[in-house]
Amino acid sequence: MQIIDGKALSAKYREKLKSEIQSLKSRGVTPGLAVILVGDDPGSQVYVRNKIKACEELGITGFECRYPADTDEKTVIAKIEELNANPDCDGILVQLPLPRHLDERKILSYIDVKKDVDGFSAYQTGLMCLGTPDLLPCTPHGVIELIKSTGVEIAGKNAVVIGRSNIVGKPMFHLLLQNNATVTVCHSKTRDLGSITSKADILVVAIGKAKFVKKEMVKEGAIVIDVGMDRDENGKLCGDVDFEDVKEKCSFITPVPGGVGPMTITMLMSNTVAAANRRPK
Repeated sequence: MQIIDGKALSAKYREKLKSEIQSLKSRGVTPGLAVILVGDDPGSQVYVRNKIKACEELGITGFECRYPADTDEKTVIAKIEELNANPDCDGILVQLPLPRHLDERKILSYIDVKKDVDGFSAYQTGLMCLGTPDLLPCTPHGVIELIKSTGVEIAGKNAVVIGRSNIVGKPMFHLLLQNNATVTVCHSKTRDLGSITSKADILVVAIGKAKFVKKEMVKEGAIVIDVGMDRDENGKLCGDVDFEDVKEKCSFITPVPGGVGPMTITMLMSNTVAAANRRPK
């Protein structure tokens, strides 16, 4: 078994991004990323902090926009429209989840599709589904890069995704399919889940249930990618896969933390740089 080191792979990608950013700066362009956070969700605060930190390390201008939990829809939308019009801002993301009184879909729809560095808009999703991607959703893109880093070819493999969210599960299906895997998506209504997952050469788990996947659900020699970020019975950070139980059965596995998370942020930075490259020369 080999651990897929997301931190190391992320560092490698960031070195490449640094040179791209320097090239942009030489022609007077400094990439800019705006992060909007509404409320005080502890997990969201950590994510936002990590994103802004990554911006600082790479030389990207970070616009941090924080609002209290009771902020109304009009205020958030007005900020998005202001950032859409700001030529120094290349990417905009609204940190999810939003407080319940805010309409997530409506608010996200106001982001300029060319600045949608999360890749969540109908426009970016449509391009991905057509196989002509522009700004890919960050976590699924990061997962594909992690799988490729093993040196194992995706084409022809049986891939199983547990979870069908718009953020991970559905785009993961499309990206694996575009890499010529045979893909099955499982979810809460799937019957006899273990019989399906145990046939997977590549297993991607994104369901938000701590240590849900056990070794009997995993094929011998499989690649296991754990997208989960949970807390175990002792409050310790863990994934959706029971790492200690599964690790000796698979050929490659991502740890939590240090697996998918760093690559998600790096793909966000990559999308921001790609968007900045569109600025008029």
